[in-house]
Amino acid sequence: MSGPFTVACVQTNTGSDLAANLKAATGLVHEAHRRGADLITLPEVVGLIEPDHAVLLAQSPGEDNHKVLAAFVDLAAGLKTWLLVGSIAVDVGEGRLANRSILLDQSGRLVARYDKIHLFDVDLPNGEHFRESYRYRAGTEACLAELPWGVLGMAVCYDLRFPQLTWDLARAGAAFLCVPSAFTARTGRDHWEVLLRARAIETGCYVIAPAQCGTHAGGRQSHGHSLVVDPWGLVLADGGEAPGVVTAKINPARVVEARAALPTLTNARAYAIPSSRRAAE
Repeated sequence: MSGPFTVACVQTNTGSDLAANLKAATGLVHEAHRRGADLITLPEVVGLIEPDHAVLLAQSPGEDNHKVLAAFVDLAAGLKTWLLVGSIAVDVGEGRLANRSILLDQSGRLVARYDKIHLFDVDLPNGEHFRESYRYRAGTEACLAELPWGVLGMAVCYDLRFPQLTWDLARAGAAFLCVPSAFTARTGRDHWEVLLRARAIETGCYVIAPAQCGTHAGGRQSHGHSLVVDPWGLVLADGGEAPGVVTAKINPARVVEARAALPTLTNARAYAIPSSRRAAE
């Protein structure tokens, strides 16, 4: 691993006006760059949050014709910075989309893409209902990407609740995990920070989590509080509840130190999984 670097989490309140969303996100990326960020990360669905599936589909073409992706490619190249496009909706055919996270290098080259594996199909106690699988096709492959400072494991939002994914990414070499999100206000209040800190502690990774905030089209509310968590589970930066930028210094040597102190990745043992009681009966 190399020496320290600075990461930025850009926190947005994305709406249903694509041009306005791009303008706001671009301004915040420039702010992160002015503050010395070497890696700038954006939240989930940064280009558009649109409750009408037909409208969302019409504005979410494939990668080759995607206005949002093209804008961020130009931005990364123009600023000569690494840019993690938290996720954008990408047409994959038959009326379906992928919730796709994309990593761009300092020349604007697409280094890695990851399609969100775990889709948010839930009924919350406050009456909110979500069926992400109605719009999106689930990804099937985990993703690692080489950064100048070490290996990045890519995840998106609801993936955070499935520790086997981040565990597998860490076992495969990830020193940093990025979890761009649009966590709901209801679940974020109780679960967001504790889950991010748990994933950091379990894996000995830095966890970088740029997030959506505020109220969006259709009344959906996002928790905000973009976080950067170190490998010991300490919160290094918190984005609060409003759009903006937070930065943190990342020291890859801390990953080595944390894993030496608590070598869970190497101490793990294989074990037999018990059959369910119903199967046994």
